[in-house]
Amino acid sequence: MSDTAPDDRPPRLARRMYKRFLLGALIVVASSAGAVATAALLEYKDDKTLFFRDSKPLPKEVTSALDGVSAGGAQTILILGSDRRYSDIKNHLPVRSDTIILLRMDPSKGATAVMSLPRDLKVSIPGHGTDKINAAYAIGGPALTVKTVRQLLGISINHVVNVNFGGFQRAVNRLGCVYTDIDRRYFNDNHPPYGGGGNYAAIDIKAGYQKLCGEDALAFVRYRHFDTDLVRAARQQQFLADAKAQIGVGKLFSDRKALLSIFGRYTETDIRSDDAILRLLKLAFTSAQKPVQEVAFPGDITGDFVTVQPDALHEVIGRFMNAAGSSKPRGAATPDTSRASKPSSKRKKGSSATALAPGLSSVGETGQDQAVQLAVQLPFPVYYPKAIATGGELVPADTRAYDIYDRGKHRYRAYRIVVKAPGLGQYWGIQGTNWKGPPILDNPSERRTVGGRRYELFYNGQHLRLVSWRSERAVYWVANTLQQTLSNAQMLGLARAAGRIT
Repeated sequence: MSDTAPDDRPPRLARRMYKRFLLGALIVVASSAGAVATAALLEYKDDKTLFFRDSKPLPKEVTSALDGVSAGGAQTILILGSDRRYSDIKNHLPVRSDTIILLRMDPSKGATAVMSLPRDLKVSIPGHGTDKINAAYAIGGPALTVKTVRQLLGISINHVVNVNFGGFQRAVNRLGCVYTDIDRRYFNDNHPPYGGGGNYAAIDIKAGYQKLCGEDALAFVRYRHFDTDLVRAARQQQFLADAKAQIGVGKLFSDRKALLSIFGRYTETDIRSDDAILRLLKLAFTSAQKPVQEVAFPGDITGDFVTVQPDALHEVIGRFMNAAGSSKPRGAATPDTSRASKPSSKRKKGSSATALAPGLSSVGETGQDQAVQLAVQLPFPVYYPKAIATGGELVPADTRAYDIYDRGKHRYRAYRIVVKAPGLGQYWGIQGTNWKGPPILDNPSERRTVGGRRYELFYNGQHLRLVSWRSERAVYWVANTLQQTLSNAQMLGLARAAGRIT
């Protein structure tokens, strides 16, 4: 994508704005290796005078709205994203925040928590009545957003990072793009049947695991045309989690000169002092040794709003403030349980050893028909769904075979079979590729052998987000919906029920 038009560019800031670069790296630091976090701290100590050169803080009213930080204590950072252009700032045009994310690092807890707030969430905005939460940004900018979020959740907000999405796509490109799992095809050209003549962003991203770069990455995380605000929040969390897993702090620092310009021009933050930066880096060092827990915000679609019941709000606040990771944290695989998982010879035919998990139904020959069409295009066997979530359906129009390239530009073949689950915007699928080392399969949480097949399980908190297995020529996986609506038993059941076409 070409650079922003001259009239939309903000004034040029200093090239070595280390504070803003640090904030861009901080989220990645929180989920990276401890040794890398240590290197980040040493880098800061060597160049700390550069952190204070020509910085541009957020307005004073933002700083006054924030809560203080105790020495060595936990910190909650509010990350705001918008597509506000410099021309909007000059003309004083109100723009609502497009993304509201909370990041909490607490040395006393078992995980770093990340939670997205739906932009259409119905809230009370201090001094301005009831409205969608993103209206707070249009009315009073980051300061009023801080007050609104704090009033809603009853928690302290210690720092704010205000990001313009123009910098998001440039940063993604500079960092080499991100491989992510696309659950279905995303298409809109503002003409029926994919658009009603509105002014939604154009997008054309096909289903399947692939590398997304700047413009497509931004379109993917912002899409909300044919699903809900809650699904979009889950989509954003998935992309950020994939980015954290693939982009190390070493990459950020090795390319810092170019990244400094991006973060400096498109990011504002209250973090200025030497003490505040050191506290964050030390906290990031501690957090680097813990998993990242994505906390899904509960809600119901009520007209134009997302609403949340008091008991559900209380529960999610507790999970966010007390992130404990999963009982099977990513990267800590348990021993193979094949011996315990072998079916007993005393089991009768048709027993629970082969029965479908509750909520799953046989799909008949439909999945096999799609697999046959894919098999003639691929140099490896095709696994296909013989069962689906009850009430769902296969989506033949989104199913496809395609080429995928690793970072060394080596070409592989891949396929995706797309299945719709009950609920708006809920899709899962079976993926296969002869690329034996896709980043999505790094660091399984657990390995387990069931019914003679060895599986690798990937958890997000307590929920299975991915179940994979390998053959001599390819790797395969079943991917949960964005909101992880399929239960753990259903995910394992879908993997076990997968049929094979050679």
